[in-house]
Parts: sequence; structure tokens; C-alpha cells
Amino acid sequence: MLKDKINAVKNGDEGKAQFVRFILNGCLAAGIHYGVYFLLQLFLEVNLSYAIGYMVSFLVNFYFTCHFTFRTQPSWQHFIGFSGSHGVNFLLHIVLFWCCMQLGVHRLVAPVIVMGIAMLVQFTILRFVFKKH
Repeated sequence: MLKDKINAVKNGDEGKAQFVRFILNGCLAAGIHYGVYFLLQLFLEVNLSYAIGYMVSFLVNFYFTCHFTFRTQPSWQHFIGFSGSHGVNFLLHIVLFWCCMQLGVHRLVAPVIVMGIAMLVQFTILRFVFKKH
């Protein structure tokens, strides 16, 4: 499957290539969030460390979403759209997780379902936000 995605990138299927870059960028953002949190929690209160890690990751994620994922220049319009998509994503996580709990989905399985759905919605929103006019 990953091989198909890499070939799509090589063969010029931009939608699939963007999705692969989106996934890679998301992994990088998660790693930065955790890394900043891990370092700061050695010196600061954990909630503050986690929040700072999120903010740093958010800014790096925005930069790479522009340059790497969608190959555009950062702008205020993109930043507002990117921020809004994260707000929608957060609400979607909360609602879908609650729904899973109400339907009796196991608490360790529910996040996987939620993340899979939310990732696809997030990518769709961001493709619209970063659409080249």
C-alpha cells in the first residue's frame, strides 16, 4: 500500500501525493509536539509543557502544510483556514469519540476509528483551504 502511494507521487497523481505528504507532516507534527513536551516537562508544569508543545507543533505543522503538503506560500488566509480546520477537527474528535462510547465501542478501539475518520475530514478541509485559485 505504501509502495502504491510512493508510485503515485512519482507518477504525478497530486491528490495522492498530497495525502502522503499530509500523513508524513502529521507524523512530524506529532513528534515535535511530544518532543517539546518531553523536554519542557523536565522543567515546567506538565499541562503548560503540553500546551507549549502543541503550540510549537501547530506553527511548524502550518509551515510544512503550506510548503511541503500543498506547495503554497503561507498567508493569513491559509493560517485562518488551517486554524479553523483544527477547530473542526477537535470538535469532530469529541463528537465521534462520544458516539463510539454510546455505541459500546471499546475505549481502546474508539480512538483509532475517530482518528481515521477525522484525518480524512481534516485532509478534505485542508485541500479546500489550500486550493490553488
